[in-house]
Amino acid sequence: MKQHYNFAFIDEGAKREIRRKILKAVAIPGYQVPFGSRELPIARGWGTGGIQITLSVIGTDDVLKVIDQGCDGSVNAVNIKKFVSAVTGVKTTTDTVKATVIQTRHRIPEEKMTEKQILILQVPYPEALRTIEPSEMETRRMHGEADYSRMWLYLYEDIVKFKEISIGARYPVMVNSRYIMDPSPIPRWDIPKLNMAETFYLFGAGREKRIYAIPPYTKVEPLEFEDFKFRIEDFKGESCMRCGSKDTFLDEIIDDTTGRRMYFCSDTGHCDKVLESGGQKLCR
Repeated sequence: MKQHYNFAFIDEGAKREIRRKILKAVAIPGYQVPFGSRELPIARGWGTGGIQITLSVIGTDDVLKVIDQGCDGSVNAVNIKKFVSAVTGVKTTTDTVKATVIQTRHRIPEEKMTEKQILILQVPYPEALRTIEPSEMETRRMHGEADYSRMWLYLYEDIVKFKEISIGARYPVMVNSRYIMDPSPIPRWDIPKLNMAETFYLFGAGREKRIYAIPPYTKVEPLEFEDFKFRIEDFKGESCMRCGSKDTFLDEIIDDTTGRRMYFCSDTGHCDKVLESGGQKLCR
């Protein structure tokens, strides 16, 4: 079939600009680099930042995986995968290990990724300081001067009020001992995977027109106090009702009829592989 569009849909000039912004983001880990977000056949806010990065870095030999909150079969994931495959012709997969480019919304795969892979995260709100400061000009100043005292005060007040830091997703992290960064709405469970990782992490916010990055082997630390440490979600005593995994991030589902609480692996591709292997051999 004859294609009536450029490879990877967007024009080469746009892709070059995005790649230049990615290089700047790599040079300054955690820093939000503005870019000219292009129009796509999908509304901003539905993953256009991640899609534009994917279209700018993907090659004909790449293998693509797309997940939405861990699921390969959601509407968002399936439609993005179909679109990218249609405009590039690349192969797709649901296997984390086989993928070279992974685009994700709100999760990092359970299986350990390598230096040969790129993980691209869709980001709805890239500014980690927005909860404490509505002004973009002021947040830019705060980042420039590393003035993060109000963020620390916000966390302290949270502890005083709730006896814990109540932030679930979007837990703020310090990148390379310099910039506070929003890791996108991933759960706390995924935060430790960012630190000194082999994989190249790219973050794209199409609506907010920002790109930022965590290059391989970069120090990433969740904000915490000496006497009040960061902790991940606790699924002690629970396991996936489908594959039996006990050391993965679990989604809680409540049966409307019986009120029973059930738990299933958020990462469906990993769950499928555990079932196929007949046991829990893939978790870290």
